Amino acid sequence: MSQEFLPDDNKSQCPNDDSAAESEQDVVCVTVTGSPKGVRETILTLYRLGFAEVGDWSPVQRAANPKQVMSVLIRRRKRKA
Repeated sequence: MSQEFLPDDNKSQCPNDDSAAESEQDVVCVTVTGSPKGVRETILTLYRLGFAEVGDWSPVQRAANPKQVMSVLIRRRKRKA
């Protein structure tokens, strides 16, 4: 599964900009929102399942709900014909 995803080499601030379209890539954003403990546990579970490295996620940030936090993972994958 991880072989179809590409590293984020261009560090674009706008993942859906034209450069992603020109390079035949799709951008997939995964957001985990919840309690600080729940977000950490979910990221660790996804790591154990081989979905993403723990360090690939954004730092934990405040969410819209003041009792929640969030972390985001941005992945680029090759488009399939």
